Amino acid sequence: MKKLVLLMLAIVLAACSAAQPKSDFDRAHETWQDAKISHYRFNVFVSCFCVFNEDMPLIIEVKDGEVVSMEFKSGKEIDAANLEYFQRFATVDKLFDEIEKDQNGEADKVTVEYDATYGFPTRIDIDFIEQAVDDELYLTISEFQALP
Repeated sequence: MKKLVLLMLAIVLAACSAAQPKSDFDRAHETWQDAKISHYRFNVFVSCFCVFNEDMPLIIEVKDGEVVSMEFKSGKEIDAANLEYFQRFATVDKLFDEIEKDQNGEADKVTVEYDATYGFPTRIDIDFIEQAVDDELYLTISEFQALP
């Protein structure tokens, strides 16, 4: 009888540890991967204490994981230094990478909203140091289109 009770306890404990609910991030990332969208276009508004805010948003087209085009909606040319910075946010997969990195210790606070249909992030608010001023980064993703 004692062995049966111990066996049942072991089974219950194993079931409890295996049944951890998925995070919003994991559910959204899985939804995005399941959608299998390989060609898409979206706008991203990068807001921070930066000189390029007036030219936002960026219009980005991605095909097979590679950036096909990236331009300011204003029409102004993107300089090389900013282009390198914007590469961090240039695909949905890179947005997920940025969220994961920041949630795992790169930032003090990360708040994310996800698209209900495809799972991609629609808003990302990152506060790298909560007690500091002017270090926040806000990304707003809009006008997403799956392309043929």
